[in-house]
Amino acid sequence: MTVDMREGYEGTGRGAITPDGCAVEVYARLPAGPEPDIIAAAVPAGAHILELGSGVGRMTHPLLERGFTVTAVDESAQMLARIRGARTICRPIEELDLGAEKFDVVLLASFLVHAGDETVRRGLLRTCARHVAEGGSVLIQREGEDYHTDVPRERVDPSGFTVRIASVRPVGDGVDSVHVEYTFPDGTWTQTFLARPLSREQFEAALAEAGLEVDEYLTPDGTWVRAVPVA
Repeated sequence: MTVDMREGYEGTGRGAITPDGCAVEVYARLPAGPEPDIIAAAVPAGAHILELGSGVGRMTHPLLERGFTVTAVDESAQMLARIRGARTICRPIEELDLGAEKFDVVLLASFLVHAGDETVRRGLLRTCARHVAEGGSVLIQREGEDYHTDVPRERVDPSGFTVRIASVRPVGDGVDSVHVEYTFPDGTWTQTFLARPLSREQFEAALAEAGLEVDEYLTPDGTWVRAVPVA
């Protein structure tokens, strides 16, 4: 199946590649890590979560196992085909509008808030604000402060693969082109994507523009944030 790539995005390797350069096979292999526990500790038990950019369900499935109800949204049908036990919606996040339907928690993980295109970034945050219920919250995952400067760097996962941030190249207007390599015993995949570094002040200003504000930084490094609608 041929996929129209987003401008500035590219992916290589075996299997389906999504419009933002993600390899479905890679994301099907990545472990959930600590994220589901961070989310579970920050929201009410049994909450209905709108997961934006769910991919293959790396976090969806652990959240279901913890007793949450999840509606998973992704623009890739190939990604969503891997999800089991959750309602799925195939649509670009910035275009999502479920009308009067609201959720206890809206989840925007995977550093999507750093989208290189500011119009897309604004659309993502408006989607978050539009779908959070009264008294609910929006959980957002941010990049670490040295994400664009500590390069090249790599991490060897205990399960036996290596993730390498090979390069970060400025392309203008405060946006970087980031090139990542995933090496497994049976193959290598790459992804190139555009990301905009955001200071804490810039991040909070972007939230305010969408009618949101920080309720709490959930991790000491500030990479996970709980936001709420502005009173």
